[in-house]
Amino acid sequence: RSAGDDLKRIRGIGPTLEKRLHGAGVFTFRQIAGWSKADVERLAAGLGRSHGRILRDDWIGQARRLGRRQTP
Repeated sequence: RSAGDDLKRIRGIGPTLEKRLHGAGVFTFRQIAGWSKADVERLAAGLGRSHGRILRDDWIGQARRLGRRQTP
């Protein structure tokens, strides 16, 4: 299994937050791009972030754009 995507490319995600996301089973832009509002709320609590901040920083939109730029 590959290490997944470099989630730090998403504005608002640094090394510590990336490790927490990995601990929650999130490794790819595709996973983040598929989040629902309920997913954001659930994950935000475990990450020590406000779900509003994740939505304002548009992690989902950023992940969609970054995922489209990747080659298969």
